[in-house]
Amino acid sequence: MSRIPQEPGIADTDVAQPTATVTRELDLFHEEPKTFAKRLLEYPGNRCEIIVGDARRVLHDFPDSYFQCVVTSPPYWGLRDYGIDGQIGAETSVDAYIEDLVRLFREVRRTLVDDGTLWLNIGDSYTSGGRTWRDADEKNKGRAMDYRPPTPDGLKPKDLIGVPWKLAFALQADGWYLRTDIIWNKPNCQPESVKDRPTRSHEYVFLFSKSERYYYDGQAIMEAAQDPKQKAKNRRTVWNINTEPYPGSHFAVYPRALIQLCVAAGSRNGDRVLDPFFGSGTTGVVCNELGRNCIGIELKPDYAELARERLLKGR
Repeated sequence: MSRIPQEPGIADTDVAQPTATVTRELDLFHEEPKTFAKRLLEYPGNRCEIIVGDARRVLHDFPDSYFQCVVTSPPYWGLRDYGIDGQIGAETSVDAYIEDLVRLFREVRRTLVDDGTLWLNIGDSYTSGGRTWRDADEKNKGRAMDYRPPTPDGLKPKDLIGVPWKLAFALQADGWYLRTDIIWNKPNCQPESVKDRPTRSHEYVFLFSKSERYYYDGQAIMEAAQDPKQKAKNRRTVWNINTEPYPGSHFAVYPRALIQLCVAAGSRNGDRVLDPFFGSGTTGVVCNELGRNCIGIELKPDYAELARERLLKGR
């Protein structure tokens, strides 16, 4: 039977763990008269529901053609250890990682309306060069990892793996329309200690569609024109957007300005937006700002609690 969410903000999960159990666990995270989950139910500005569970299973409960737009950023391969068994991004090979994501996004495509779009943010990584762990550093505590995946077959130590395009081509082969790549340039990127290549300061956002014809509001994301005779021009494919720090425990928070463009172009007021890797909840914060309804699926309960806090604070 298809599962259709009834109220925003309700803690939920996949069939492997009852909702009541997850809610009780989350209640332990903060010693407050009301948990963030309960307060979110009463917050009139919230249009977002958070489901705690594995998106690979949770999505099976949604009907076909339910969402207008999907905006998300999956865990990058081999870059973070979130401490959850079976987490995407911790596969021993990059091919297994790509296969996991292709299967998940096949289910995402089923839940999209025919004129729906997927906006996918994904970053690249380098081979580990045989190293089996990585220490934290003062500027980025999230770099610490107890494991490092082996160098993929056919690659050498220090090779750039090319994960974004491996994934983009795999999704294209699976039936998605690959419409454009977008360069998210980070003017305030973190410095790197490398001396034999430029500092990486960009990630990719790929725009995919379910069908040849799809909803896209270009007027909503026009950019300023240099020609004084023009008021605005069609948005280009290089987006210069600063990273946005957030004083929480999630290590990979993408900026609201990036997501605002994706949500504005890919959906209308009142449409349903999905983020199957909800993390700290940026997609939900933006959907509340822009008047969209949002479903966020998050594997890690304490990240879901962090997202509820962000939704309540509106930032």
